[in-house]
Order: sequence, then C-alpha cells, then structure tokens
Amino acid sequence: MQSLISKKAPTIHGDGGQTRDFTYVENAVQANIRSFFAEEKAINNVYNIAFGDRISLNVLWDDLQEISNSKLSANYGPTRRGDVRDSLADISKAKNLLGYHPLFSVKEGMEVTWEWFLGSGC
Repeated sequence: MQSLISKKAPTIHGDGGQTRDFTYVENAVQANIRSFFAEEKAINNVYNIAFGDRISLNVLWDDLQEISNSKLSANYGPTRRGDVRDSLADISKAKNLLGYHPLFSVKEGMEVTWEWFLGSGC
C-alpha cells in the first residue's frame, strides 16, 4: 500500500504465484476474544488463525491495484532463498473449539486498510 501511495513499484520476489493464507486483523481480534470466553476444553490449545484460503501474491497485488484504482506494475525479483512456495492454515480447530469464522475476506480487509492509509497521511 505504501508503494501505491508513493507511486513506486513494489518488488515481488519470485513469479508471484506463491500463495499464503492472509487474514485481516479483525479476524485475529475476533479469535482472541473468542478464546477469552472459550469453554474449558479449548484452553491450552494452539490455533491457526487465518482466513482459510490461499491467495497468490499476484492476486493480492491485482486486488490492491483495483482497490486503489492504480495501474502501477510490480517488479519481479529473484525468489528468496528458503521461501515457502505455498501455505494454507488449517483453521478447523479454531472453528470447532472457539466457534471462529472469519468475518472479513482478505480483499474486504484490504479495502478497509486502504481507506485507513489514505486518511492517515502515509
């Protein structure tokens, strides 16, 4: 988002096809609140908190361009050593024990974050 505001092309390492399970901060906040009020069986567990879907860096960049009405192209650089190609969080435990269900898609979260960036003077 800072790249879009400053109109400087970001660098995407690799071909941009690598995927991650991104989530919006409100989803993480919701999971923490749910864990605070969780039943005894949910205590002392480790949970993956994410959206539960893979998004490639290229799709993430395309969505950011759409949200910001930008046609700024990204630069592609070499793949970073040790970078994981694809990752997807298993959020089933959080769903089952905490009643966690993401409230915001990644794109919805980016829209809210973009508005914040514009209003914050960044």
